[in-house]
Amino acid sequence: MDEAVFFDTMRQALWVATIIAMPVLAAALFTGLIIGLFQALTSIQELTLTFVPKLAAMLVVFWASMGFMAQSIVSLFHETILPLIIGA
Repeated sequence: MDEAVFFDTMRQALWVATIIAMPVLAAALFTGLIIGLFQALTSIQELTLTFVPKLAAMLVVFWASMGFMAQSIVSLFHETILPLIIGA
């Protein structure tokens, strides 16, 4: 395996990992922002008030995007990694 092929494959894999992680991280960001604004407006400083809604939002988004995540990983494997293993 050539060095350029290795780094190109790693670049593609890291890009897929970034795309896969984006929906879950965006859900955590927006939920944290909304809860933070709510806490600032009401002066409630409860730690579980930030943790539980973020966790719930992340789980919902993860469940909703599992098909997209699996398809992205399978596509990377079939289009990039499998041909390298076979040697085509």
